[in-house]
Amino acid sequence: MTLPASDLHVLAEEPSVATAEEVPAAIRGRSLGQIAWRRLRRDKVAMAGGVFIIFITLVATLAGPLTAWYGQLPNTVNNFPPHSLLDPATQMPIGSFGGVSGTHWLGVTPELGNDVMANLIYGARTSLIIGVLATLLAVVLGVSTGLIAGYYRGFADTALSRLFDLLLSFPVLLFSISLLAIFDDVPSFLGLSGVPLRFAVIIFVLGFFSFPYIGRIIRGQVLSLREKEFVDAARSLGASNYRIMSREVLPNLVGPILVYATLAIPINILGEAGLSFLGVGVPQGTSSWGKMLSDAGGYFTIDPMYLFVPGVALVLTVLAFNLFGDGLRDALDPKSRR
Repeated sequence: MTLPASDLHVLAEEPSVATAEEVPAAIRGRSLGQIAWRRLRRDKVAMAGGVFIIFITLVATLAGPLTAWYGQLPNTVNNFPPHSLLDPATQMPIGSFGGVSGTHWLGVTPELGNDVMANLIYGARTSLIIGVLATLLAVVLGVSTGLIAGYYRGFADTALSRLFDLLLSFPVLLFSISLLAIFDDVPSFLGLSGVPLRFAVIIFVLGFFSFPYIGRIIRGQVLSLREKEFVDAARSLGASNYRIMSREVLPNLVGPILVYATLAIPINILGEAGLSFLGVGVPQGTSSWGKMLSDAGGYFTIDPMYLFVPGVALVLTVLAFNLFGDGLRDALDPKSRR
């Protein structure tokens, strides 16, 4: 059968092979980290908390340059004529809102006239240093003991579990106050003295008594992971226990560790603020939000601005960490619908 010339011409113009534009693009897989980051970006509340965490971290890191640019230092006394910022009769700031002015953006403190803004900036550095290092100590101790207890089981599990129970039954606040009071009379310890010694004691108290919480979480996760097929496969290939724990089990614990850390940092920040509020935290002359709240306690009816500023900073920082931690937990949870 012979086709007409017009039909042959049409067939000749039709391409026999699909063009490059018509070929569907190859499907690219995403790693677990990329999936978690994509889900975290969709959570606007968590991202707002993360942005505020970055902001407060930059403020704490650049405390020196920021106060130099601002033109005020935290411990500068402004209570001497002719440049006194306080009323000689009442020793309270002159002006409304605690002496707020173009020079002192958040006012000055009663009795001494210290700049509140400068104290707030350096207080952020104090809170973050203690909160982050205490959390790091708790994570290192908790992950190590939880990993050993869950993987080896037997005597190690029993001994470490009882240690967790013992530490969780301690009256932490009373013990912390007693320990810090003791170190008030110790001039030096392990090569540390003064402010570094007090910081080290606070970090030890907050981190050591909180590591059983993450230790229990890690222990439960490891008890489940050690029975998985990939652990059996590594063991059948002759991998040592250390290699299995470090290369097979530990990478699967990154999610719970990150979530716990983001939720533990604000708890330790509040712990430092509480100890400083009670007068056993950071030493005199060191800026701290808790110490500012303690000093403002006697003036809140006359100068509420002094109490309001560190209180709001503390609430916003803790709220930001909690919101970001909740969002991170949802992003790392494969069963979450968010």
